[in-house]
Amino acid sequence: MVATVALGLLAVRGRGGRGGGGGGLAEWSVGGRSLGTVFIWVLMAGEGYTSFSYLGAAGWGYNYGAPVMYVVAYMSCGYAVGYVVGPMLWDYARRHGLVGITDMVSHRYGRPWLGAAVAVLATVFLLPYIQLQITGMGVVVSTVTYGAVSLEWAYFIAFAVTTGFVVVSGLRGSAWVSVLKDALVICTLGFLAVYVPQHYFGGYGELFDRLTAERPQWLTLPGAGSGEGGRGELGVGWFASTTVLNALTVVIFPTTVAGYLGARSADALRRNAILLPAYNVLLFVPMLLGMAALFVVPGLVGAESNLALFKLVVDSLPAWAVGVIGVAAALSSIVPMAVFMLVIGTMWGRSVLSLVPRWSSGERQKLASQVVVVAAGTIALVMTYTAPNTLVRLSLVSYEGMAQLMPMLLLGLVWRRLTMVAAVCGLAAGVAVVCGLVFTGNDPVWGVNAGMVALVVNLAVALTVAWLGPLEGDGGAGEWRPDEDVLARDPLPGDQNEVSSVVGVRG
Repeated sequence: MVATVALGLLAVRGRGGRGGGGGGLAEWSVGGRSLGTVFIWVLMAGEGYTSFSYLGAAGWGYNYGAPVMYVVAYMSCGYAVGYVVGPMLWDYARRHGLVGITDMVSHRYGRPWLGAAVAVLATVFLLPYIQLQITGMGVVVSTVTYGAVSLEWAYFIAFAVTTGFVVVSGLRGSAWVSVLKDALVICTLGFLAVYVPQHYFGGYGELFDRLTAERPQWLTLPGAGSGEGGRGELGVGWFASTTVLNALTVVIFPTTVAGYLGARSADALRRNAILLPAYNVLLFVPMLLGMAALFVVPGLVGAESNLALFKLVVDSLPAWAVGVIGVAAALSSIVPMAVFMLVIGTMWGRSVLSLVPRWSSGERQKLASQVVVVAAGTIALVMTYTAPNTLVRLSLVSYEGMAQLMPMLLLGLVWRRLTMVAAVCGLAAGVAVVCGLVFTGNDPVWGVNAGMVALVVNLAVALTVAWLGPLEGDGGAGEWRPDEDVLARDPLPGDQNEVSSVVGVRG
């Protein structure tokens, strides 16, 4: 943890201002738009390897089997979508000096208040992820230290370490720490992929023989388990709809967009989209080892199933090896939590608090963003201690709720006809439907992901209102703006000089 903080602080040495203070908001929030292919790769890969990779993926594999493969499916499909969408968002933000999705919404529709509203909504959907990463790290640290570090202290360590380097070094610090984290993740998961099957079963052949003979339902959809949460309905319809929904959503997730906007060029994002799916191969390891744990530590129920992988590790490896694997898993909580806190701070500093005149200047926006980072982390930490189930319950609707921003952002950036009124009506309808379905226990509904049903309603309402209503000027006072100021474009290879000149003129 000390090394993590030191690495995060070293990331801004010599960057922006006296003493390497990290420069302005753009340097802090999107790394000065200067991160190359390697840093963007590890940063965005880091968002895919959270504490879920070590806990949730193994727990789902243990409880249900095949349905957990949706994670690999949607992430790989999402990278393919990102190959097209990422450069468009990068170009749009760079041309207009924007640093996040709330900035893009404000600029596209010409209403600063709309960006502020989206910031508040996105914060509600992102806070549960911070809380879950704090909880995940607490479970990991407490388990791999054999209880020597309590859950309560582990929660606080997660908050303190992450806040420490995010406030100072921003996105660049997260990217540097991601390098350390990814090296440990690749080494530890690669080792476990070989060690666990060989140690407990004598090899993969014997493991799969036992799975096919004794647990065949774990190897096909809808998998094992039924009842609570509709888990007996995780069939082909749910798998396909969840894969499509999440693949589309992940490209407009605020943390993903932060990675996009930190890139040095659109080509770096394209190369990144090509390379990232290879990293997904590692996700098969915790999924498979979760199923292997069925035979080694049977009878885990409820939250205990999330410890399936670590029970294999703690029971069979020496303490130093358990510690190394624990650090990899802990960093898998810290890196994504850092980016979540960073984007919440940026959204509020840029789109909400900037509406107050005294906080509208560039340096004050950065200070406001840093204050919000600490506040967001503190809220999640306090809720972890006092009411853990509240935010966990909200997390059920987080990803599906975030999906409802897709028409407002993506469709709005490629279709001039989508007006502000149409986008807001669609968003309101989609959020209402997804909350209604999830909180009444109807997810999946008719075997389909509730978020996909809500997104269809969202699109239907937005398109209907757009076609029936008048075409707006896309400006705050109704003035007409040219297409190049409203719509995004795909910057083709070789367009970088043109983009740089536009930025230079408008800068």
